[in-house]
Amino acid sequence: MPLINLRTSLASVDDADGLLQQLSSLLAEQTGKSEAYVMTLLETGVPMTFAGSPEPCAYVEVKSIGALRPPAMTAAFCDLISARTGVPTNRIYIGFDDVPASCWGWNGSTFG
Repeated sequence: MPLINLRTSLASVDDADGLLQQLSSLLAEQTGKSEAYVMTLLETGVPMTFAGSPEPCAYVEVKSIGALRPPAMTAAFCDLISARTGVPTNRIYIGFDDVPASCWGWNGSTFG
């Protein structure tokens, strides 16, 4: 049930599938949850500004049923995303959402 959604103003990302696989592995590691439940999304070419500038930037959403550690996760995801995309870490925002199990659906039911 962990989810990471990366939106960026970049028109494209080299080896997008590879980046998604790295994000999946890192999210499983960071949450201690099975990668079998991790979902990753990548949206490129999103019209965005950061600090009033259209220079490359990114917004990341991380959702999970518990197991969120924002300080450690922010460092890990910013480092990976910056290394893979060239977006500076000071132009990446990350939002964390701890979702109740009763509000997360999968396979015809919810987790709680």
